[in-house]
Amino acid sequence: MKDAGYTHYTQKSYLSDVHEFLESLKGKSLSSVKKFHVVSFLSAVRERGVSDSTRNRKHASVNCFFKALIELELYADNPAAGIKKSKMDKNRAPVFLDEVDLSRFLQSVDGKHRLRNMAVFLLMSYMGLRVGEVHALNLADFNPERKLLSVYGKGRKWRSIPVPEAVKEVLQQAITDRLKPWRAKETAMFISQKGRRLSIRCIQQIAADTFDRFQHEVPQDRRAAYSSHKLRHSFATMLLRKGADLRTVQELLGHSSIQTTTIYTHITSREKEEAVGRLEIHIPSQK
Repeated sequence: MKDAGYTHYTQKSYLSDVHEFLESLKGKSLSSVKKFHVVSFLSAVRERGVSDSTRNRKHASVNCFFKALIELELYADNPAAGIKKSKMDKNRAPVFLDEVDLSRFLQSVDGKHRLRNMAVFLLMSYMGLRVGEVHALNLADFNPERKLLSVYGKGRKWRSIPVPEAVKEVLQQAITDRLKPWRAKETAMFISQKGRRLSIRCIQQIAADTFDRFQHEVPQDRRAAYSSHKLRHSFATMLLRKGADLRTVQELLGHSSIQTTTIYTHITSREKEEAVGRLEIHIPSQK
């Protein structure tokens, strides 16, 4: 996978997906695997309520696995080939927090690693970083003098993001209070209690726990499906609401195509419709 140019995050995700697929076979030999087994695995994944994009990624992972076996002449046919992707709803507006709810969410951050976790969430909600990008950050990526953060994103592309003053202050405090790494060469910006780079799953779990506290007064069956990625959605939505140029938002988010960024315009367009809908229009009757 390294030769194919996949990022470290993608490699870990694909390997985790393949392991999950192999576990679903319950001891069956690979030589007996048919398309039916792959379809059954993907159906079970969907029944757990995962998104279309996650289901499609798991399919891509299994497909990549069998293609690699074929290239190594360890397998003849690819049972994952020819299975249709889940059709994603491109017009569905992403879930996000408005500025009031975002402030309440940040107030829900607590625990002995509060400062570190606060810095993580600020990078996602006020600078638009993906969870994998936060995970990959190194101390050297932050330039406090120039107030810039270098981010290694999807497609192995770097982007430079201005750091707001308030975020800079928290980030500097978090770095000052950073836990001692378990090895001298650990360069990660955010590390765990064991002194290792903070894992993606750990960041996601911290976010999930914080969202639970944020919604503690909301009945379980009425809680919104928030996740760490929704903080990034909130960043994009806030920028567009404040009149930011779509191309600028694309650059800040690290989208390779502006079409990906346009999903956030559905939110602001809806707000415009609602605003116009509040007008009371009085048309004089004909004389």
